[in-house]
Amino acid sequence: MNAVLLLGHRGARLYAAENTLESFELALLHGCDGFEFDVRCTADGCAVICHDPQLARLPVDRTPLARLRDLCPALTTLDEVLARFAARAYLYIELKTSGLEDLLLAALAAHPPGRGYLVASFLPEVLAAVHARDASIPLGYNCYDPRLLDEWRRLPIGTVMPHWRLAADGVIDAVHGAGKQVFVWTVNNERPMRRLAASGVDAIISDDTRLLVRTLRALSAKQV
Repeated sequence: MNAVLLLGHRGARLYAAENTLESFELALLHGCDGFEFDVRCTADGCAVICHDPQLARLPVDRTPLARLRDLCPALTTLDEVLARFAARAYLYIELKTSGLEDLLLAALAAHPPGRGYLVASFLPEVLAAVHARDASIPLGYNCYDPRLLDEWRRLPIGTVMPHWRLAADGVIDAVHGAGKQVFVWTVNNERPMRRLAASGVDAIISDDTRLLVRTLRALSAKQV
C-alpha cells in the first residue's frame, strides 16, 4: 500500500479553533503532512481564512479586514498562512467564493509551496477561472452530492475530492483510471480510515488529526 497523504481539516479542528495558525501548527505537531483551509474575500480585497460567509455575525465579503480582526483577533490571511507554512506543509487551499483568483496567484507567487499544494472548490466556475489564469495550478473538485459527482469528468482538474461516503471502490477505480487522484473528507473514525486507505485513496482529511496519524502511520509501518 502506498503512503496516504494525511491532512487536517481546517487544521486540527477537534483540538483547536479551526482555520487558525494555532490549529495549523497543531495538525503538523500531531504528524499530519499538511492541512486544509478555507479562503474568502473581505470588503477591502483581502483573502482571509474563514469557512462561513459570516464572522462574528458580519458578512465577510462586506466587512474590511481590520474590523473583522477587531472582533476575531485570530483571523489570519492567505499570505500569512503561505508565508509561515509553504516550506513545511502540504497545503489544501479551498476557495469558497469566486473573485479570489488574482489574490491566490499573487500569494502563490510570493510564497511558492515547497511541500505540495492543491487549490480546490465545490464551485466548477471557480476552478475554471483559476485554470484560465494559470493552467499549471493543481486543482481539485469537492463534492458531497452524488448527483454532481460526475462533474469531475468535465473539469480541468487532477484531483477528485468526494465526501468519504461517496468514495466507493468503483468511484476510486474510475478516477484513478482517468489518471487523477482521490482525496476524501472528512473521515473521523478509525474503521473508514483503514478501509479508504486500503482502497487506494491518495489523501484522507480528518478533524481528528491525532486519530488519523495514529491509525494510518501505524498501518503504513506494518506494510513495510
